[in-house]
This record gives sequence, C-alpha cells and structure tokens, in this order.
Amino acid sequence: MTRARFAAIAALPVLAASLAWGLLPDEENTIKVFEEASPAVVFVTNIAVERSFYLDEFAIPQGSGSGFIWDKAGHIVTNYHVVAGGDIFLVKLKDHTELRARLVGKEERKDLAVLKVEAPQEKLRQLPLGDSSSLRVGQKTIAIGNPFGLDNTLTTGIISALGRQMEGVGGVTIRDLVQTDAAINPGNSGGPLLDSEGRLIGVNTMMVSRSGASAGIGFAVPVAFVKKIVPQLIKYGKVIQPGMGISILTEGQKYYLLGAIKGVVIREVSPAGPAERAGLRGMRRDFTGRVVLGDIIVGINDEPVDDYDDLYNALDLYKVGDTVTVKVVRESRKRSFQVELVNVF
Repeated sequence: MTRARFAAIAALPVLAASLAWGLLPDEENTIKVFEEASPAVVFVTNIAVERSFYLDEFAIPQGSGSGFIWDKAGHIVTNYHVVAGGDIFLVKLKDHTELRARLVGKEERKDLAVLKVEAPQEKLRQLPLGDSSSLRVGQKTIAIGNPFGLDNTLTTGIISALGRQMEGVGGVTIRDLVQTDAAINPGNSGGPLLDSEGRLIGVNTMMVSRSGASAGIGFAVPVAFVKKIVPQLIKYGKVIQPGMGISILTEGQKYYLLGAIKGVVIREVSPAGPAERAGLRGMRRDFTGRVVLGDIIVGINDEPVDDYDDLYNALDLYKVGDTVTVKVVRESRKRSFQVELVNVF
C-alpha cells in the first residue's frame, strides 16, 4: 500500500466523523483556525483627553478598532488610523481582561501602529506569520475583528486581487494591498487577515462602500510590510526610511513653477551627501541671479516616479546601503546617476 493511499484511508474516519456532525472539512478548518487564532485578537479603544478653561480633564472616545498580539513582550499591532489623535489606549483581550496600553510607534504611510501592554505571558497568544509572495487570487481568507464593537467576529472570503493601490489616511497612497471579499466593517480595522492555516497574511485596513457597511471589497496591508515595519516601530518608534540626502519641492510648489508635470524636483542636496557625491543638483541661481531648476527625478531603477508618493514607495523597496539608479531630467535631457542610499532616520 502506498503512503498516499494509506494517508487517504487513515483520514476517512475523521472525514466521516465530521460529516456525521454535519460539518464539512472546510467548516472544520474555519472552526479550527478561529479557535486557535481568536485569543490573539484584541479590541482597541482610543480616548482623547481634553482640558476645559478651568483645566478640568475630559475623556472623549475617539473610536475603536481591532488589533492582534505580536509577541510575548506584549506588543500589539493595529492600524495607525485606529490610534490617531488618542491620548489613552485600552486593549481588551478575548477573556475580557482590559489593559492600559501605551503607543510605541506608528507609520502613517502604511497605516500601521504598535501598542504595548503589560500582561502575563500566558495571556499573550501570538499568530504565526505567512508569506506575501505565496499568496494567490482565489485562496481562502479569514478575518477576525470587532466590527461595530461586536468582539471576536469572524468573516470568511477569498483573496479577490493582489497589488491594489488605495488612498489611505491623510490622502497617502498605500500600495500592494490585498483585496478580499471577507466582510470588513468599521471596527475590523487593525485586525488580522489569515489564510486557511491560520497564518497572518495581512492587517485589515479599509473597505470600499457607499453605505458605510461591507460591500465585499476590503483591503489589508500585506504581511511583508508588517514583517518589515513592526520591528522598526518597536525598536525606533518610527520607520527608518532610506534616502539620498535631498529635499524636494512640494507638489504645490512644483505645479506653481512648472504646471502639471511628472517627476519630483530636487530643491536642495545635502553637502557631501550621497546625492551630491553622485552628481545630482538642486535649485540654484546663475550669475545673473536667475533661478535654475534642480534635477527632476523621474525614476528609481525600473520604478517610474511621478510624484512624492512614487518616490517614497520606490525607495521603500530598498534598504540603507543599497545603490540605486536615479533617473532625472536636467535641462530637457535624460540622465542617470548611481546613488547609495543612507539612513535618513
């Protein structure tokens, strides 16, 4: 008897037992994932403290959302927009233990934040981490969160698309989002999106809806970003962004000077910085006093750069010490420069 045939025969009693109770294998899988993962999911409350003219303090609820336990040290991952504007943060575990939390770090551009609670390790259940590169459209998704304050709510669906781009907090564009049709409602933000093995594949962040309720179009920050960003938030309180040692014109300044053009205009290069060493130029005045435009960055390696968001996201693909090809337009001619990225923390 082959090993595969033996395994199939051995699985028959389990399948028969499941069917006898009226549960299909997929239902058994969903139940198993929920029972193992739900103790790691928390309810986050955000409270702002305001003071009256007489210095009396008033606690004003700002909102609530979901989160999940990251490690045994008590770090909690949630969305930036869940904690934005808050002074006091409360975290409720599945057993209804409510803990005061402090904000450790935040990254607005990826809508991620980290809180920290003090709790016995036996109460801190971690989630296994998945792999963004292995995700496929059509695979099962499981979301656990607290929609409308209803704690430990489970919804299921599939991955509807990968690599989506949406406007997040403050108009910041978030790229490479995972799209799912698992119901994502207000309060699900910050909760985990899991695969059929119970592994974290994303952090639920937003939905598209005209009514304010789920329309089957939800988005999650992919686990690859979470793996990269959360350790930095824990260690530094912010993300260490690789840079070139330049300052740039704002989009408004660029439009005022040049109209609707694509690219990022270098305003100034840091003395002896990597951009200056590579030969990039900022704005300056010629001998007549006329302002000479700085280089216009139009690409980083193979990534096109139309605006600041594009530049940020292109640099975010690399780390400090990497060398990138910076493509610019200088005096109507295209040029390329090799620039080593440095820490701009």
